[in-house]
Amino acid sequence: MSTFQAPKGTYDLIPPESAKYLAVREAIATPLRNSGYGYIETPGFENVELFARGVGESTDIVTKEMYAFETKGGDQLALRPEGTASVLRAALEANLHKLGNLPVKLWYSGSYYRYERPQKGRYRHFSQVGAEAIGAEDPALDAELIILADQAYRSLGLRNFRILLNSLGDKECRPVYREALQTFLRGLDLDEETLRRADINPLRVLDDKRPDVQKQLADAPLLRDYLCDACKAYHEEVRELITAAGVSFEDDPKLVRGLDYYTRTTFEFVHDGLGSQSAVGGGGRYDGLSEMIGGPALPSVGWALGVDRTVLALEAEGVELQLPASTSVFAVPLGEEARRVLFAKVTELRKLGIAADFSYGSKGLKGAMKSANRSGARYTIVAGERDLAEGVVQLKDMESGEQSAVGVNEIVAELESKLG
Repeated sequence: MSTFQAPKGTYDLIPPESAKYLAVREAIATPLRNSGYGYIETPGFENVELFARGVGESTDIVTKEMYAFETKGGDQLALRPEGTASVLRAALEANLHKLGNLPVKLWYSGSYYRYERPQKGRYRHFSQVGAEAIGAEDPALDAELIILADQAYRSLGLRNFRILLNSLGDKECRPVYREALQTFLRGLDLDEETLRRADINPLRVLDDKRPDVQKQLADAPLLRDYLCDACKAYHEEVRELITAAGVSFEDDPKLVRGLDYYTRTTFEFVHDGLGSQSAVGGGGRYDGLSEMIGGPALPSVGWALGVDRTVLALEAEGVELQLPASTSVFAVPLGEEARRVLFAKVTELRKLGIAADFSYGSKGLKGAMKSANRSGARYTIVAGERDLAEGVVQLKDMESGEQSAVGVNEIVAELESKLG
């Protein structure tokens, strides 16, 4: 047994379970690729100030959960706790917004890191697939992203998730609401840390999960009552477009999400089968983030969906994904000449895109057939000296148990025909 173990709050993806995660990532990415989103990949760590400015200095992510460190050269870096700030930084650095085709539509997949108290569905290392549409203010873009996420989840077979929707207003109407909320919060019995947060960003207090705090927030003023006419009209168009697409959602006037950069549209995907960690994904519009990190005004919208929690949601619903077989053909050679011949056939099959494996090592027939069974292969090719002398191999259907002799020169074409 190894001396080392995975760090606390992390996990290893190991076959066959890892195939589920790959399938989830692919299902989320497919509607994005079909809608003009190009793939982007950013470093696993960034300048710590990128997240302090973008995510927000009052957030738990920045104050408590970020893995920050100083390099040997004195740079202050942090492992990325979320994807949006990094993707926007990369787009600005590459001047993608100057190429004349706005919005810039990008999708990404990767690992993220937060120092949290580990529990089921909440890890210190987790995986997300995300999408960002940068440089356009259009309700249709907000609706598009919500619809694509819904499409991705439904393609996986998920049904028992809910979409929560809200508007956080903009720079015109949110300051008025902010003042009203701060006045309300100052009249409550809150601890010093929460009052400090209320002074920096009072909307974050609405996101406090503690029951004693939530009880006091029951009569808190709601942002929807303070929205300006432009924000009301924008939000109503988002709602109409989603509804017309047949996507169900719930209005949640207290939904604020955990990041400071959101404006106007904000949404969350929740699954009631996951207990306290019910959010499987979420996002919203962040029209001021580009300016916060030193770029030009670029109204944008995006989301990130948790791969880990999506897998847990599938398990909670009892959804079994239809995963492709990792091996379709397994070759069992008996003798040195058979090893040479069958290895060549396996190589040919692989070139045709057929998943094929080989009995390596000096296994006897019994041990090799056990390996063939464990591989999940539909067909097994067996050949010994007598078979090769007759110019044939034995082809066994592992489902029916039927076995037949097939010419050595015909076996590849035969398997290609059978496996489509």
